[in-house]
Amino acid sequence: MKQKTKDIMDRNLVLEIVRVTEAAALAAERQVGRGDKVAADQVAVDAMRSALNSLDIQGRVVIGEGERDEAPMLYIGEEVGTGKGPKVDIALDPLEGTDITAAGGDNALAVIAVTDEGGFLNAPDVYMQKMAVGQGINADVLDLDAPIEDVLAKVAQEKDERIEDITVCILERSRHEDLIADVRSSGARIRLIGDGDVSAVIATTDPEKTGIDLYVGSGGAPEGVLAAAALQCIGGSMLARLTFRNDVERGRAEKWGITDLNAIYTTDQLSKSENVIFAATGVTDGTLVNGVRRTPNGAKTSTLVMRSKSGTVRTIEATHDFSRKTWWKDI
Repeated sequence: MKQKTKDIMDRNLVLEIVRVTEAAALAAERQVGRGDKVAADQVAVDAMRSALNSLDIQGRVVIGEGERDEAPMLYIGEEVGTGKGPKVDIALDPLEGTDITAAGGDNALAVIAVTDEGGFLNAPDVYMQKMAVGQGINADVLDLDAPIEDVLAKVAQEKDERIEDITVCILERSRHEDLIADVRSSGARIRLIGDGDVSAVIATTDPEKTGIDLYVGSGGAPEGVLAAAALQCIGGSMLARLTFRNDVERGRAEKWGITDLNAIYTTDQLSKSENVIFAATGVTDGTLVNGVRRTPNGAKTSTLVMRSKSGTVRTIEATHDFSRKTWWKDI
């Protein structure tokens, strides 16, 4: 049977999107351990934008570099691509883990998700309360307002394990001190991370490999949409709610059409389309993929790429030859 043109386009776009995250990761890797997170973020932004503008798409950035990072490019509403081809909405983080990269730590990624026009929640650059589990766990166990020990008891019951066997991933922030104390009081274990909550949410989908059963805590709202896009592809459940510190942040939400400031969003409401492509290339080694490896003539990259329409999850290992004059255009 002859494949539909759109299906062929989708499959071709998957590989093109991988080249975008590879470009950002290769650029950011040059800044690993140099102590300058701003420079690391900027080179990743520049490389990702250049790669996106080479694609035959009519792309619009709906989740991009926010006001918090004061990045000059890949802002929300920016149009990318050649202006030919399909209309798509794009959520991206050219360098998830700027502090990680600057310090030479683990789990820094270049991340992007692409979907049909209107497929992502237009999340403002504010904080978002999040809770996530992997596939095979009933979404009903999640509850943003319940005591954490009650949620942990339900997760343990779903997994036919004791609470003491459950590991919770939490961003190490002062705002989470009470949450951390409550999790420890329940008997569960904690994996504290300094940054990178997109990778942490995805890690819940493979607890045998990552050791993480539940993600909970507040982090960036844009990262929440990216994480939801990944869960659309790989499976899992997430609840999220925007949180606001002042009227300026409430105004950001209203600007993007959010009228219910107390709404609780499910995975399907954050990432609304059934046609999502998600890719993450490692900058430094992590639980999902390896980081960039330099070779005498170039580098090797590792990318996790997923497609919700087919349910396909691939890890692509690529070798890049820097000695070729066109290497940057070809990655």
